[in-house]
Amino acid sequence: MGGAGQAVRAAWRGPGRERDLVVQSLKAAGAALLAWVVAKNLLGDPMALMAPWVALVLVQATVFGSLRQAGQQCTAICAGTLCASAAQAVTGDPLGALALSVPPLMLLANWPRFGDQGIYAATTAVFTLASGTVSASAVGHRMGQALLGAVIGIAVNALVLPPIHLRDVRENLTALAREVGEVLNAVATGLRDGEWDAVTAAEWSRAAARLERRRDGLRSARDWSRESLRLTAGPLRGLRRGPLDAPPETEDDRWSRTTEHVVALTRALAVAADGDRTAGPPEAATLRAYARLLELIGEACQAAAADDRPPKPDSRREAEMEELRGRLQDSLRDHAGDGSAHTAVLGTLLLQVENLWAELIPTPRDG
Repeated sequence: MGGAGQAVRAAWRGPGRERDLVVQSLKAAGAALLAWVVAKNLLGDPMALMAPWVALVLVQATVFGSLRQAGQQCTAICAGTLCASAAQAVTGDPLGALALSVPPLMLLANWPRFGDQGIYAATTAVFTLASGTVSASAVGHRMGQALLGAVIGIAVNALVLPPIHLRDVRENLTALAREVGEVLNAVATGLRDGEWDAVTAAEWSRAAARLERRRDGLRSARDWSRESLRLTAGPLRGLRRGPLDAPPETEDDRWSRTTEHVVALTRALAVAADGDRTAGPPEAATLRAYARLLELIGEACQAAAADDRPPKPDSRREAEMEELRGRLQDSLRDHAGDGSAHTAVLGTLLLQVENLWAELIPTPRDG
């Protein structure tokens, strides 16, 4: 109940995913009610089952999705109605017609061209035979209801606050930037305090894996945003309140690469914390400098999440980062000169922090 209460409060407070779900749910219910009324009065069907059913299902997450599924569902309904009617004509018995028609319709439901609408062929056959009226007029009546429901469902979805999923991209990008900063700050705290081991490093790796799932969510949101803009150009977009812009796709690429660098960094630390490995972590002073550099980069991520744009130049932060970078490079050269076993680990960690810096710090640097 707590989660439901939070969702209700979020929908009440302002625009967001929760309010979008409320809007789509109300639109679907309204489309079904309208289809019922129109079918009952226009087609004279006291049950008016098919039209509201189709209208309800076709209020989809995007207008293009509604149109695509309308074609799939109407085709499935027609196939189910015709197949059931033909089976009834051959067998003369509803049970025999059901046994004859449903198996091939269930096989047809798995045809990829039907998407997830293929099951409606078999269910329509069941409804057709259960109604007890299988005639040319009944078949035409049922198909007419399906077409009416499709028209109403698509019209409601397109003309009443058409769904445009640009906000989802922005929210996923902001969340990914914030979570990258949180992971880097957690790693920095552990390295600075010196209180980390294989268990802690494994926790960092799991946190980095969650970043990969967030990145996948961002990619999915971007796909939805592209589809939601199809067939909603011009006047239809004017019917949709809220911002109609989204961050460029180059931001998706930048934060995807950043996620990969964080994953590589946590893996390197997990290897260094493994007592069975020959190459252990660098000395404490070097790790403290590295931790401070990670902390500064994490702050840049948090700033990007808060401002909803790439990090702004910060001369003081970048000066400190340059100084820390120089110290780490000097330490790497010293380790290499001494033939230290820590050289490989430090080199890997420094490579990943350089990659993070290149992605997240906007000002050019001299090598």
